[in-house]
Amino acid sequence: MHRNGASCTRASFVTKEHLHLRFGTPATLLFYAHLDRKMYAANHWGGSFEIQVEAEDENSPDLDLDRAALPRQQLDDAQQGWLLEPCGESKKTNNYIDLGCIVCKRKLFNWVLLSSLIACVVTAIPIFVVKMIPKHKELVLLPDEYTEALHKALKFFNAQKSGHLPRSNGIPWRGDCGVNNIQQLPDVKAGLVGGYYDSGKNIKFHFPMAFSMTLLSWSVIEYGHKYDAIGEHDHIRDIIKWGTDYLLRTFNSSASTIDKIYIQLLMNGRSSKKDSTTPDDGYCWQRPENINYPQPILSAPSAPDLSSEVASALASASIVFRDDTSYSKKLVEAAETAYQFATKSKEQTPYSFRNELIEPFYNSTGYWDEFIWGAAWLFYATGNYSYLSLATENKLLEKAEGFSNLSSDSSVFSWDNKLPGAELLLARLRIFLNPGYPYEEMLRIYHNATNRNMCSYLRQFNVFNWTRGGLIQLNHGGPRPLQYAAKAAFLASLYADYMNASNIPGWYCGPEYFDSDTLRKFAVSQVNYILGSNPMNMSYVVGHGHNYPRHVHHRGASIPNDGNSYSCTGGWKWRDRKSMNPNTITGAMVAGPDRSDRFFDIRNSENYTEPTLAGNAGLVAALISLTSSGGSSGSDGGIDRNTIFSSMRPFYSNSPPPPFIWKP
Repeated sequence: MHRNGASCTRASFVTKEHLHLRFGTPATLLFYAHLDRKMYAANHWGGSFEIQVEAEDENSPDLDLDRAALPRQQLDDAQQGWLLEPCGESKKTNNYIDLGCIVCKRKLFNWVLLSSLIACVVTAIPIFVVKMIPKHKELVLLPDEYTEALHKALKFFNAQKSGHLPRSNGIPWRGDCGVNNIQQLPDVKAGLVGGYYDSGKNIKFHFPMAFSMTLLSWSVIEYGHKYDAIGEHDHIRDIIKWGTDYLLRTFNSSASTIDKIYIQLLMNGRSSKKDSTTPDDGYCWQRPENINYPQPILSAPSAPDLSSEVASALASASIVFRDDTSYSKKLVEAAETAYQFATKSKEQTPYSFRNELIEPFYNSTGYWDEFIWGAAWLFYATGNYSYLSLATENKLLEKAEGFSNLSSDSSVFSWDNKLPGAELLLARLRIFLNPGYPYEEMLRIYHNATNRNMCSYLRQFNVFNWTRGGLIQLNHGGPRPLQYAAKAAFLASLYADYMNASNIPGWYCGPEYFDSDTLRKFAVSQVNYILGSNPMNMSYVVGHGHNYPRHVHHRGASIPNDGNSYSCTGGWKWRDRKSMNPNTITGAMVAGPDRSDRFFDIRNSENYTEPTLAGNAGLVAALISLTSSGGSSGSDGGIDRNTIFSSMRPFYSNSPPPPFIWKP
């Protein structure tokens, strides 16, 4: 056998496996089995080793078995072509790969395989990098966790109390304060003792304090059964009463008419002078128990916004305390006096107008919204329809900018803007009682305005910006955003409950229809963000969860209660320390992150770490609306439908007298 240039005969070493690899089909294999027999039929005893060519036999049994066999002449050509094939031909078969469905060149196959691997690697690298980038884990909170957060949020109010504190207050690092250094007033017995400090400052701001009491009372009126179910009903009533008792001292509440109202407990009257070294709250850093500098009180002969808010607080609280007849009556009468003073004063300007001691902190931008808000609460508290007529007066809503478009800030519920709350409060009347003429037209406008407000909270309409982490920017990216988000969550959740209780499946935003659960999801998203579902994985409620602010901007919490009385400047070392606060102000909702979801736990950065009364009041209201404790479903939708209507008389007029007895 020759390797170079010679043909070689293969009959002696061809196997069936070679045949199958080369020709594949059963019919062809059968043919080569026949060929195999013919080859071995040659002279095995030394004769010529040539394949015997027999005459064609069309009746061959092999043809009967294989009808696909070629004619004899063609078979002989195929045999000879195969047998005389050069040995080098076998090398070519190694250049091909049989994939079953297709035969392709090995080089092509290798190129395709390599290209596929490269494509997979290129695709996988960015996916892997994205996966490795730190993300905030979406926190899924259970209803019971809202209850746990609520227990803590209520404790914040105990930590803010001023005056003679009861033993049951439950805050070990707090004690009696604001008792001996209060300015004596001729018309207020024992002075303005009591109430709440607003924030991390040792100041009582009456405007946000009154709003906080109104908001807490509203939450009790709607969800009193939930507070009772979680064992907080007595606690929150105590919180509200501590505030309303103080508000009753801010004017002559026993009189039928008044000519002034006390609007703020000052820091010593020099709060606007940052370079002042006069001892006051701006210069000193002290526990409220150690304050020994004077705290003067500011009054005003006209304060329509503040007086209306005080009236709202007292009127709403009178519904909460309806089981205490004498106290409830006292609250109602004082509320009417305050509201009359608000609306009848000759010169009406916001209480903070051009007052440098108030404007930097709680500057009021108007009072028409408070007029509607106060009238609505007085209507529910008294059942007097003159208040409803005032609340549904077209001109009043127009002055409050209630007819503004969707992009307006009128949908942002806050200590300064009560219009969204008033609109929902009056829409409630239409939803459940539908009084009809002459109130229907304006109540319908309030109802539609409430629908627009809810639409503005939905991200898809781009009315407000949102952070990447999911926090709505109701104050347009300004500092302290959480207080606004919490109040919006409360309104949305409450409106969803109104719809569920009245079997209204949803509402329209233009041509688009949304079910009530959309509002619930919005409320949940904002509250979850506050409780830790955010890019910082930070719970912005102190004491809730494992990661929460430890350097809260709060005088009392930052100075230890170690028996030492730290002076005005002696507290500076505690203010400027880098270590965490020695006292945990449990339940305080801090100001919150910036527009980029960033948060800096720094004591001197009050725009991040300072809590407020109004902020916590909104959080409490939102939490109680979301918790399932005490019931969140059923025909009532989770709310108390009727308590708010308890003082109302029927809308229809008295029945006419019976006809005279007819005699023939």
